[in-house]
Amino acid sequence: MSARELIIKRAAKEVKSNMNINLGIGMPTLVANNLPQGVKNVMFQSENGMLGIGPYPLANEVDPDLINAGKETVTSIKGASYFNSAESFGMIRGGHIDLAILGGMEVSENGDLANWMIPKKLVKGMGGAMDLVHGAKKVVVIMEHTNKNGESKVKPKCDLPLTGCGVVNLLITDLGVFEFIDYEMRLIELQEGVNLEELKSKTLANFKICL
Repeated sequence: MSARELIIKRAAKEVKSNMNINLGIGMPTLVANNLPQGVKNVMFQSENGMLGIGPYPLANEVDPDLINAGKETVTSIKGASYFNSAESFGMIRGGHIDLAILGGMEVSENGDLANWMIPKKLVKGMGGAMDLVHGAKKVVVIMEHTNKNGESKVKPKCDLPLTGCGVVNLLITDLGVFEFIDYEMRLIELQEGVNLEELKSKTLANFKICL
């Protein structure tokens, strides 16, 4: 199983029946295709104005006007609804999103998240992440543990511009799963095939071991 598959399958376990969920662009969108058996009545929201996103469309189902916040074409499920941006962000800020699963560039040991820009690189916009990290009832961040140079993305302090301070509830990487309680980072699971020494060697952040 690839690193991304490990992350996505673990993240899918956070989805429970009857939740309203927002999935960030990129890897988080793949969580929708890996829901655990028995999970029912889940409504996926996109901040560009849709509640009730279905699976990715087959070639003969593509509707270019039906897209998610990442500009990907999507389908809708029975009971889906459409609304404007004001209502969409009202839904987020009003605490009606049970779970947000977002990608991350860096996460700090006290739960800060950086996921929206790299200085001096073109950014199309900050999207809805800054609202989601404060409005969703639970924020799960999924990302690979290290960057392409093998450097830890789990740090004592984020170097990149922050999306939110102390906003991460759960971090899932290809090496382990961490929860944040009262700004304390706790290792609660190791991914399959990973041992503690390997994880420690690839993590700059300080964390409490709660396996």
